[in-house]
Amino acid sequence: QVKFVESGGGLVQPGGSLRLSCSASGYDFGDYNMAWYRQTPGKERDLIATVSWPTGSQTTYSDSVKGRFTILRDNAKKMVYLQMNNLKPEDTAMYFCYAPTLLERRQGDWGPGTQVTVSS
Repeated sequence: QVKFVESGGGLVQPGGSLRLSCSASGYDFGDYNMAWYRQTPGKERDLIATVSWPTGSQTTYSDSVKGRFTILRDNAKKMVYLQMNNLKPEDTAMYFCYAPTLLERRQGDWGPGTQVTVSS
């Protein structure tokens, strides 16, 4: 069963940093791109970062996080991370991870997400 579990969120002041973690299971992790998404109440879930398979040599970022966030993967641990620096109040959201291809195939379910709140 495809499963994702996110962690590492919390309350942080503007300009601060957080590192989110995502544990994946139920499929061949190293064979798929991975991605982070975020969602605020009443809005759609937005794709903010992707990392390529198998080595993570290629990454993409939305304009809103480019230069501040870094996505990383560890195939041995089946984990993907999101290092978030210089956080802004507009980064406040629930953060989720998924493998985009599996999402397109409707395989698995969204994890519980991890809440990030940026506020002074």
